Amino acid sequence: MSRMDVCVVACAELFRGDGEILASPMGPVPSLGARLARRTFEPDLVLSDGEATLLTADGQPEGWLPYRAVFDVVAHGRRHVVMGANQIDRYGNQNISCIGPHQAPKRQLLGVRGAPGNTVNHRTSYWVPKHSPRVFVPAVDVVSGVGYDRDGGPFHDVYRVVTNLCVLDFGGPGHAMRVVSVHQGVTVDEVVEQTGFPLAIDDPPVTREPTAEELAVLRELDPAR
Repeated sequence: MSRMDVCVVACAELFRGDGEILASPMGPVPSLGARLARRTFEPDLVLSDGEATLLTADGQPEGWLPYRAVFDVVAHGRRHVVMGANQIDRYGNQNISCIGPHQAPKRQLLGVRGAPGNTVNHRTSYWVPKHSPRVFVPAVDVVSGVGYDRDGGPFHDVYRVVTNLCVLDFGGPGHAMRVVSVHQGVTVDEVVEQTGFPLAIDDPPVTREPTAEELAVLRELDPAR
């Protein structure tokens, strides 16, 4: 078992209790997590190839969701997206647009894309493969995804952040970022050192490891690891 196995299971746990909604995981680790959840504890989860086809946990086609219909799903909140973040602050504001001032950026990134609609219409989580002060910043350069210190509306639900070091949520005072668990072999001090703002900390446990059944499923879904 590797640290990345733990991260995949932590991403799977993001979808626990979601039921029959559209999972939109972006990137291989969140995608494996969603497929693992579908194969084990969340069998009604709906998976997409990101284009127009709904998939089984084994990647086989099982339905049709053309791009034009995705907006209806987004607007009705029947979706849980797991995005990346080039920057994220303690209240969950996310930046995937650019580094530096928007008028004259030092680095151009993806652009705001669908992040505003994602964060104001349905549950949103984040996967950060390298936890560092460059990502976890006091203030993002551009707000792409909306955080808790801004009026995100009645459906705003920034849920959790999974990183290579820990799992975080926004259960601290005033919806500040809080340490939910640290991965095996990681200390709370290491998480604090790699975060550019104060974290809410209340004796977090160790992130759960995959069960034997989950590891077996993961080896089926990702044989090359």
